[in-house]
Amino acid sequence: MSFRPVLETRRAQPHIEGAGVHLHRAFGFQDPTEADPFLLFDDFRGDHPRDYSAGFPWHPHRGIETITYVLAGTVEHGDSLGNRGILGPGSLQLMTAGRGILHQEMPKGDAQGRMHGFQLWGNLPKALKMTDPRYQDIPGVELPERHEDDGSSLRVVIGDYRGVKSPVDGIAADPQYLDVFVAPGKRKEFRVDTRRRAFAYVFEGAGRFADAAAPQGVRLEKEVAGREVNIRDLSGNRTLVRFGDGDTVTVTAGPEGVRFLLVSGAPIEEPVAWAGPIVMNTEAELRQAFAELRNGTFIQPVH
Repeated sequence: MSFRPVLETRRAQPHIEGAGVHLHRAFGFQDPTEADPFLLFDDFRGDHPRDYSAGFPWHPHRGIETITYVLAGTVEHGDSLGNRGILGPGSLQLMTAGRGILHQEMPKGDAQGRMHGFQLWGNLPKALKMTDPRYQDIPGVELPERHEDDGSSLRVVIGDYRGVKSPVDGIAADPQYLDVFVAPGKRKEFRVDTRRRAFAYVFEGAGRFADAAAPQGVRLEKEVAGREVNIRDLSGNRTLVRFGDGDTVTVTAGPEGVRFLLVSGAPIEEPVAWAGPIVMNTEAELRQAFAELRNGTFIQPVH
């Protein structure tokens, strides 16, 4: 067993996207090798409709897959394939943009006006950039959960974890995507394939992620890129944790427990040319995509 070291912790930063949705971005539009095969991760939540109700009106995508996981409220979806749907609490939406899709996502709050969800962009390898677009909705009741005697729990949103398998398949990045709650004061270990890059996103409670140098999760000092940093308790206010190599992630929960997403995927390691909602391999491919948007040939019949 080799514990994955913590390479970095950072807070998600506020952004406004779509027609005026207030969200927090943990990563995106930076060095695309950092989280390869993932490109962007957004946390959209609010207690008032004014924070999110303007939504994400019709817009294009090419060359990526989007993974949307809703915790509270609903998201209405429509796309150029003719799909229509409403994501409820606990539900998952997967959209393969492939060679091109237009869609809209319109968040709606719950009875108390609350909305909370996450969106993750996965890159498509060159061989699949121009594949047929595809859409899947997975109701929350179909995502399996595992509950432990100490009060901890784990939902397998995507992937297979210790024999608990999500019904989702066909995602090019082949992610493992877990929604984890660790009970107060408990320490847990989670196995992660050594070939994958991994990150955690803490959104409730607090905990400490251990390092190979301190497997019990104690306070420690370590060097990151030649500088000394302090790995502190991580509060649930939108904290990203990036891990180094190893086969095990370990966390010790604080007095209120800790809830986080644990996501991993095998890097694609291909060139990335990225402009807004379109991600290709070359600048020429980007120019072609935007030319097709202008001349009306971006959306093509499904084969």
